[in-house]
Amino acid sequence: MTDQATAPPNKLDAAVLKIAGVVVLGAIMSILDITVVSVALPTFQSEFDATYAQVAWTMTGYTLALATVIPLSGWAADRFGTKRLYMLALLLFTLGSALCATAGSIEQLVGYRVLQGLGGGMLMPLGMTIMTRAAGPERIGRLMAVLGVPMLLGPIAGPILGGWLIEAASWHWVFLINLPIGAVGLVYAYFALPKDNPHPSESFDFIGMLMLSPGLALFLFGVSSLPETGTITATKVWVTMLIGALLVIGFVFYSFRPRHPLLDLRLYKNKRLTIASLSLFVFVIAFMGAGLLFPSYFIQARGESTLHAGLLMAPQGLGAMLTMPVAGMLADKVPVGRTVPFAMALIAAGFFTFTQVGVDTSYVLLCGSLFVMGLGMGGTMMPLMTSALRTLHHDDVARGSTLVNIQQQIGGSIGTAVMSVILTSQLNGSAPIPGLTNPKTGEPITEAGAAIASHTTPLPVPPDIIQRGLQFVADSYSTTFWVGFVLVLCTFIPIAFLPKKKEPPKTGEPGTTLDEAPVLLH
Repeated sequence: MTDQATAPPNKLDAAVLKIAGVVVLGAIMSILDITVVSVALPTFQSEFDATYAQVAWTMTGYTLALATVIPLSGWAADRFGTKRLYMLALLLFTLGSALCATAGSIEQLVGYRVLQGLGGGMLMPLGMTIMTRAAGPERIGRLMAVLGVPMLLGPIAGPILGGWLIEAASWHWVFLINLPIGAVGLVYAYFALPKDNPHPSESFDFIGMLMLSPGLALFLFGVSSLPETGTITATKVWVTMLIGALLVIGFVFYSFRPRHPLLDLRLYKNKRLTIASLSLFVFVIAFMGAGLLFPSYFIQARGESTLHAGLLMAPQGLGAMLTMPVAGMLADKVPVGRTVPFAMALIAAGFFTFTQVGVDTSYVLLCGSLFVMGLGMGGTMMPLMTSALRTLHHDDVARGSTLVNIQQQIGGSIGTAVMSVILTSQLNGSAPIPGLTNPKTGEPITEAGAAIASHTTPLPVPPDIIQRGLQFVADSYSTTFWVGFVLVLCTFIPIAFLPKKKEPPKTGEPGTTLDEAPVLLH
């Protein structure tokens, strides 16, 4: 039997690192898949002769599956045990990846992506639960920093890997790459994860499921439809968002009645969890939404290939790699309220540069700014997660992880949709070129559209119009980044309320908190 007493509390022993390795493998599969597939969307359009709105469902369907299954993961982890459920999630994700590679139509691909999302949706909350239980109070910060590596590097490595796979092989390898990783992960999980000790006494909250899972799916469907429609007044957007919001609100009022609700909102009575979760939610909206536009700027405004755009994003990952281990150690010793504001200041400083971008902004300046943002990212996300989870009762860790992951999913979807709508509306304001129309739609081609297309397709357009269009594209990105910068500044409001002194262990409360007792690994 191994527990925290067998190793110094400030070090990660071999048993804990083995468990962390399993979780990191699953996280790499889940997070990389999202960014790799986003690179392949133009390829799907040509391969399946589909519109952008149709191929976008390969992303939307995956997101909706995540939103549907994440609320179930907390109950399922308590009911069936984290090990067998984690292995099931890995199997579903790997099977879905294999099926995606065999898709012969866009409809098949979307259906297989939904299956993939059912597995992927459970990987992150279950992984956080497994690692939090394994680490114990003195090491949770360091171990969460290990999990943070794929979470922060995924958006950087994904475009590079996706661009290389499509150029060197075919789009099928975007999914086939998951098969060997999934196989290794299943074997690794079988031998490395501790034996399950489930609590089958809890009843399943069917009423809560009928409200929360469809509610989240409908709300995110409406949000995800914003870039396609360009307006919140579209029936497809506001009706589904309204129905989804009403179902979620209904669940909020209902959730305090059953003893074991699908999503335990009573955990928000923990002030530390509430403040850290709110800070993380605002941060995800601000940074993840605008962060996805960085490689798009390099491709559309600067004419870089997908692979080169991914490589230009690498400094961000390097910065995160430098600060994340340090932030993990500090999170175990120093209150996050004293460290996270400095990390957010680095993010804001680096982000400001992108509000000034043009058609010839220095790559040295932009890469330097990305590096500074990476330094800040490494000191922000994982400390916030650590602060949110470390004071929970041991039996509440699975449900707390579920709450945090749902907030991240909703925040990321909202941020991405808002930034996409703002950028699209800006680009649509470009002046049309007289006498030049799209042969497929018959619509006039704008100066911005011609400038973006000129990177890959020669057009009968004078160079001065192309240059004017490129400047318009760069200005559109600059305006959108200003919105993202303001949202980053808004993050400082909830961060100001993070704990600035170390709280003593709680006593006299039912259950056992992570701050009160060691966690058995075997």
